Formats: sequence, C-alpha cells, structure tokens
Amino acid sequence: MSDCAAWKTEFIGVDFIQSKNISGESPAEIIESCIREITTAGLIKGASYSIGGREILLYLRIQQCIHVPKEVKLLQGGIEPYNCPIVNMVLDQLIEKLNFTTTYVAALEVDHETNECMIKCAIFETADKIGNVCDWSDECRLIDEQDQWQTVKC
Repeated sequence: MSDCAAWKTEFIGVDFIQSKNISGESPAEIIESCIREITTAGLIKGASYSIGGREILLYLRIQQCIHVPKEVKLLQGGIEPYNCPIVNMVLDQLIEKLNFTTTYVAALEVDHETNECMIKCAIFETADKIGNVCDWSDECRLIDEQDQWQTVKC
C-alpha cells in the first residue's frame, strides 16, 4: 500500500467532530473538549495525551476504540494501520479552532490485546515551528517515565 494513503484519509471522522460544540483557547482545551465529545459518543472509553518535543509532539493514548478491530484486520492482512479517525478529529479542531498551520499523524501503534492505540502527531501552530527537530523517542520515554500524561475526565 502506498505511503500516501494516510494523507488521503485525514478527513475521515471530521464531519462528526465539526457537528459538536468544541471550544477552547489552548491546544489542551481543544484536545480535552474533543476527547470528551468522542468518549460521550461511545467511540472510545477514554484517552490521555501529552504535548512535548518543543510543543510540536502530540502523543495520544486511546483506550478501547471501536476502530481497533479494523486495525487488527489490516495487521492480519499485512497492512500497517495508517489512519485514525479519532486523531483526525482532534487534529482537525486544532486547525479549525486555533488556526494551527498544519498537523499530521507520524506514527500509529495498535495493541489489540489491550485495545489501546498510541499515536504520535506533529502539530505546528505556526509556520516557523515547521522544521523544529527533537528526538521523539526520547520525548516519549520521558513522558512515560515522568508520568506526564493528561487524562481527560468524562
């Protein structure tokens, strides 16, 4: 499958979240508002997130997503998961509500045993942040080690 597939699917899910009253003045407020709506709708059981890496890394942990069976089916067919409608919704709202310049899903890991997904996204608030570089593997390790996860209460 082409590596371009992920770029062609970034709008899947956004109609749902655009129909909700998402509000906030900061990335954290927008992310939490989205997660509350998505959880209330029953699409996921819960989520945690952290923003790091010079404020361009959005690291999400999604629990019990209804899409995991599809992701498992892809994996069984030898296809790496390349799309997450849940994350598409969050990224869409960062762009729509806070005028972020661009966003993208950098990595998507699915654990079918725990029914949990770990997603790394690049979020660029302004054009001058594009090109900022840091070691995301180190950033993610620190987030885990220092328990910097923000769990959204629903």
